[in-house]
Amino acid sequence: MDPTTDRLKTPRAAGMAGVAFALLLGAAIVLMRISIPGDAADAAIDQDRRWAVQLALQIVPFAGIFFLWFMGALRAHTGAAEDRFIATVFLGSGFVFVATLFAAAAAAGTVLNEETPSDFGRHYAYTLLATYAMRMAAVFVLATSMIGRTLGVFPRPLALLGTVVGLVLIVVGAGVPWSEMLFPAWALVISLYILRVRRTAAPADGSGPP
Repeated sequence: MDPTTDRLKTPRAAGMAGVAFALLLGAAIVLMRISIPGDAADAAIDQDRRWAVQLALQIVPFAGIFFLWFMGALRAHTGAAEDRFIATVFLGSGFVFVATLFAAAAAAGTVLNEETPSDFGRHYAYTLLATYAMRMAAVFVLATSMIGRTLGVFPRPLALLGTVVGLVLIVVGAGVPWSEMLFPAWALVISLYILRVRRTAAPADGSGPP
C-alpha cells in the first residue's frame, strides 16, 4: 500500500466522520430544543412533540460513534509528533464527552418513558448534556486547536476560532440557549477544511482524483 495514499485517506476519514457527527449532533440538539422550549432545565416536554425527543435519542448513539471515529482519525493525522500532555487531554475530554452524552440520552429516555416526568429527571438529563458534556466538548475543542496550531495542521484563523469556541462553551455553558450548537458547528468547519485540504493535496501527490 502506498504510504502517501494512506496519509491522504486519514484526513478524508476524519473529515467525513466529522461532518456526520456535526450533522447528527446538531439535529439532536435542534430536536431537543424544539420539544423543550425556553429554559430547558425548568420547562416540561411538549406532549405534542415527544416524537422529537424520541428521534433525538435515536440519533445520539450514532453521533457518538462518528465522534469516536473522528477522534481516532484526527489523532492518526497528527502522527507521532503530538505532545503527550495535550494528547492526553484531547483523548480524555473526548471520551468523557461521549460517556456524558450517552448518559444524558439515557436519562432523557428514562424521563420520556415516565407517565409523569419528574422535575429531578429533567434537571438531571439537561445538566448532564448542557453543563458537563458541553464543558468536556469545550476542553476537546481547545486541545484540538492547540494541537493543530502547534503542529501546523490547522491555519492560525481556524485555531483561533477553536480557542474562541472552547472558551465560550466553558464560560457560557448552559446559560445561553442554543450555545451548545457551537460545538457541532465547529466540528463541521474543521471537517470541511480537512476535506478541502485532502482534495487539493491528492492531485499534487499523484494519488488520483478525490
